This record gives sequence, C-alpha cells and structure tokens, in this order.
Amino acid sequence: MKIPKPQFVVCVNNKDYAASLDLRKPYQVVADDTAAKLHQIRVIDESGEDYLYPAEYFVPARPPDDTLANH
Repeated sequence: MKIPKPQFVVCVNNKDYAASLDLRKPYQVVADDTAAKLHQIRVIDESGEDYLYPAEYFVPARPPDDTLANH
C-alpha cells in the first residue's frame, strides 16, 4: 500500500479568518470528500488543528521546479 504524499495549498484570501490563516502561507490539506462537495477545504491552520474554509481562499502549492527535474 502506497502512502500518499501530503498535499499543500497556499492561502490567497483570509477575509474573516485573519487570526487563523496567514496570506501566502502554505497549509497542509486534510482529505475530506464531503467538504469538497460543498466547495470547502479542510486545512491544518495556525491553531495546529484542522478546520474547514472556503476552497476559493486557497490555490494548490507547487514544489520548486528543481524537485521535478530528472523524474
């Protein structure tokens, strides 16, 4: 069984959540299919716990280009 790599997103909007989310900071995603259907995303925020936020507040994080070379 292959263990999936953690997925990360970057916060691009923290309206109403300034204490919980920092702009331009990467956050680890916790898989939640039900939340995704409701256009929400579950991330581990500044509290260290996972909470739901609007999915449009985040964009997928990309690894640096050099980590993709020779793969």
